[in-house]
Amino acid sequence: MSDDHTTGSGPDETVLGRIETEVAMLMRLGEATRRATGSAEHRVLDRAAYVILRHLAAAGPQNVSALAARLNLDGSTVTRQVAAMQRDGLIDRAPDPTDGRGTMISPTPAGLHRMAAVRTARTRLYGDILADWTPRDRDTLADLLARLNRALENRTRR
Repeated sequence: MSDDHTTGSGPDETVLGRIETEVAMLMRLGEATRRATGSAEHRVLDRAAYVILRHLAAAGPQNVSALAARLNLDGSTVTRQVAAMQRDGLIDRAPDPTDGRGTMISPTPAGLHRMAAVRTARTRLYGDILADWTPRDRDTLADLLARLNRALENRTRR
């Protein structure tokens, strides 16, 4: 008896191929939709700033190392993003009380306002896109996407 998953053929491989294709299309269409949306609210923040601000709003002030670890990014990448965000008035830096050499990053009211505008616009967009889906289907999609994100996050942390 063969294991279809390890042999590279069979029903499981077909399903995994479909998943790979759908995830690739999701990423491409998600970006295309964001660019094509006429609402200026979608463009008040770049993707990196939006994700950083969402995390800071949920988790509270963070140092660059913790932020980089949480977002699975290199510290130097986060440092550059945070510097740009500080220039734009989206975040503040304060001394890290546990490490005098470090700083804690927190969102400014302007950063939170812009993040909320993007979140509202995206929520409205997905409401329109999924308008003919049942509440149960929307809930199932949300659960499955969360599960996929957890699996991806666990994979990158190995």
